[in-house]
Amino acid sequence: MPREARGTREETKDETSGTAVYTHGHHESVLRSHRWRTAANSAAYLLPALRSGLDVLDVGCGPGTVTADLAALVAPGTVTAVDTTADVLEGAREEAGARGADNVRFAVADVHALDFPDDSFDVVHAHQVLQHVGDPVRALREMRRVCRPGGTVAVRDSDYGAFTWFPASPGLDGWRDLYRRVARANGGEPDAGRALRAWARRAGFADTDLTSTAATWCFATPEERAWWSGLWAERTTDSVYAELAVAGGHADQEALSGIAAAWRAWGADPDGWFMVPHGELLCRV
Repeated sequence: MPREARGTREETKDETSGTAVYTHGHHESVLRSHRWRTAANSAAYLLPALRSGLDVLDVGCGPGTVTADLAALVAPGTVTAVDTTADVLEGAREEAGARGADNVRFAVADVHALDFPDDSFDVVHAHQVLQHVGDPVRALREMRRVCRPGGTVAVRDSDYGAFTWFPASPGLDGWRDLYRRVARANGGEPDAGRALRAWARRAGFADTDLTSTAATWCFATPEERAWWSGLWAERTTDSVYAELAVAGGHADQEALSGIAAAWRAWGADPDGWFMVPHGELLCRV
């Protein structure tokens, strides 16, 4: 793709970064969910595009479990893992160190204004990131800018509006409505999965350069239900998300406690089943 069509770092460096509050925060209940993620369960759509020797940028790496998997797949190529704070990156460093992944580099970065030269990476990857940023189109432009011609920008985000479960639960209906309100008040878009293709087109990708897919997580066994319901019950009452819900006037502590109880009731139901759908997009640069 011609350089003039893709934009340059010089054209964007003076812009104010898009802003949004990270709705989940980094409570232990959130990190338990993030540490469960692997390349197999969270980036399977990308894996056929990976090979030894590629250089990868992993945006929003979190605790680094997916990052370390990617590093093993592209070695001796490198993975540059970035997140918004040094504290978050410390967990990713520990994960990479424990696995002996010496081809991982780390940097604090803002996806709206990445501090890397044009054409720096063969693959630019972001999992569950665009739903939390202030300007996903600008983020995609930046991801595209730092990706080499012929490379791949890969994004995957869940779609809260399409979450579904059994049996019916008014308490979980209330949870989903509350979460979507809080996330949007924080500047994010909780239904990002369905919007990825539209955002990429606005960022300058042609339809012929886009491959859209969808995939799900499913929680149904007793162990899966206990894990998923437990982390959401805890997150609903004890995390930054709970604080933001109350501070923003979206719920009070009594309402949050009721939602947490609904999560635990669903988790204890032997008929319980929960599906998390994701939109996925591979963008050819």
